Amino acid sequence: MEEKIFDISFESAEKKYTGWVNPSERLDHDGKPVSFHVALNNIFFGELSLQHCQWNINESRPYQLFEAVGKEIEKYYKLL
Repeated sequence: MEEKIFDISFESAEKKYTGWVNPSERLDHDGKPVSFHVALNNIFFGELSLQHCQWNINESRPYQLFEAVGKEIEKYYKLL
């Protein structure tokens, strides 16, 4: 099976974050993953999904931070 995990790196609120994203195997009608398992700074961050053009997460995380992660995923997939 092809490896689909990819690395991300960004700054938010003057703090540097690095991590990785593991896309789900389940795809939407456009052929893109429906959710993304994310780790930041070696800690599980949450499961992100894009619904109605807005990022959602299954953990209690600051909006600014999970939006920044979502933007990194968008860059990788050119979702929007």
